[in-house]
Amino acid sequence: MTKDPELLAILERIAVSLEKLAPEPEAVPSLDGADAFVWEPETDRLLPVQTVSRVDISLLRGVDNVRDILLENTRRFTEGLPANNALLWGARGMGKSSLVKAAHAEMNKAKPGALALIEIHREDIDTLPRLMTAIRESGRRTVIFCDDLSFDHDDTSYKSLKAVLEGGIEGRPDNVIFYATSNRRHLMPRDMMENERSTAINPSEAVEEKVSLSDRFGLWLGFHKCSQQDYLEMVAGYAAFLELDIAPEELQAGAVEWAATRGGRSGRVAWQYIQDVAGRLWKPLG
Repeated sequence: MTKDPELLAILERIAVSLEKLAPEPEAVPSLDGADAFVWEPETDRLLPVQTVSRVDISLLRGVDNVRDILLENTRRFTEGLPANNALLWGARGMGKSSLVKAAHAEMNKAKPGALALIEIHREDIDTLPRLMTAIRESGRRTVIFCDDLSFDHDDTSYKSLKAVLEGGIEGRPDNVIFYATSNRRHLMPRDMMENERSTAINPSEAVEEKVSLSDRFGLWLGFHKCSQQDYLEMVAGYAAFLELDIAPEELQAGAVEWAATRGGRSGRVAWQYIQDVAGRLWKPLG
């Protein structure tokens, strides 16, 4: 070891400089300070959401059966009991994501702070294992939620989801459950399934790996297009909740006409109509 004072001083300055250049240790994402978060994979941070955009669970009409099933599953999970990952699939605008957010709110209404909700965007699903690892030690019961989940051609990020849900060495942490919404029951386009079957050496197994992803969800909750009666009940429920001063006959006639111009009926169409009515009546929604 050299005893040259000048050389030692130079080496010490180099060591100090290198230490300054070294990145700061990665902070573990915190689940404190809010009940809802958005996952930001670029910085491995959880961005708190103080006010969640949601509707009250009492306003979700025409989905009574799936509502009760998801509520019970979420309640069991919140209480530390066995519960299943859930895939909410089916018709657009029928309240799939609204139900997830409403169920989360109901749990925290009964026991404040009992359940956290983290939204992960579909394009970030390959970072899901990283997110689960980050919150594994937090101990807080957490629903990780992905809205409009699906996988297109040449998309391999579904493998990350499969490994995390079930099948990987570590698997899903005990304090985490995964809820997803999708318009597709099997999370992949029909033409993709047919194409892979037609070109595969073993057609029966061609898409088994991708299709089996949906098997990782213990709950498959289907949302179907609503009848006119369900649609009108949604409109009436929204109007009553917002205390809109409009005659029932006028409200109903306008709702039917609104749905006709939109080419279909759904909870989303009902809410959009109510926003129009509230605006014409100069009635704030808040």
